[in-house]
Amino acid sequence: MGRELLCSVRTGGKTASGNALLETSEIIFRGDLRLKIPFASLKSVATRDGELHLKWADGSAAFALGEHAEKWAHKILHPKSTAEKLGIKPGLVISAIAMEDGDFVKDLRAKAKSFSDTKALKNSDLIFFGARTAADLARAGKLAPALASAGVIWIVYPKGRQEITELQVFVAGKAAGLVDVKVVKFSETHTALKFVIPVAKR
Repeated sequence: MGRELLCSVRTGGKTASGNALLETSEIIFRGDLRLKIPFASLKSVATRDGELHLKWADGSAAFALGEHAEKWAHKILHPKSTAEKLGIKPGLVISAIAMEDGDFVKDLRAKAKSFSDTKALKNSDLIFFGARTAADLARAGKLAPALASAGVIWIVYPKGRQEITELQVFVAGKAAGLVDVKVVKFSETHTALKFVIPVAKR
């Protein structure tokens, strides 16, 4: 879920009004015309007079973003790493439950102040929970009580699988008493949904 701004765009000799959405790996424009521009396809990114100018192999567009043009250009040119998007930093209490034991888990173990991959540690700042099927999601409710007041549960699940859907993940998080706040591309094959304790219950 990115930042959305009302703006106009010039592309292909036409000007249209609508909403531009800055996502983690693309810009989406919805209005009198529709655009989806992956960052990976861009040949150039520049700003002039409050406009964000983008060029790709078979087209170009100028978004009238005003003071936001420079900020959007910076985010496109300097995207956050997956670890930054997931809030991983040294010194946290981190639990990794049912996650495949690969480089990701090794990195968590190296950075964490306290780490467990067998049970959720009390007052966890981050809990990564790997769910392969909808049935696995029942564990989310048992993990939620281990969260620190401002802690986060990331439910990591495979994309495009009938055994588990985004809607089922949302429902499971809500049933655990949590609210969803963010979606992140975890890998080429998996998505991560971020859940937190509602502010009123912290």
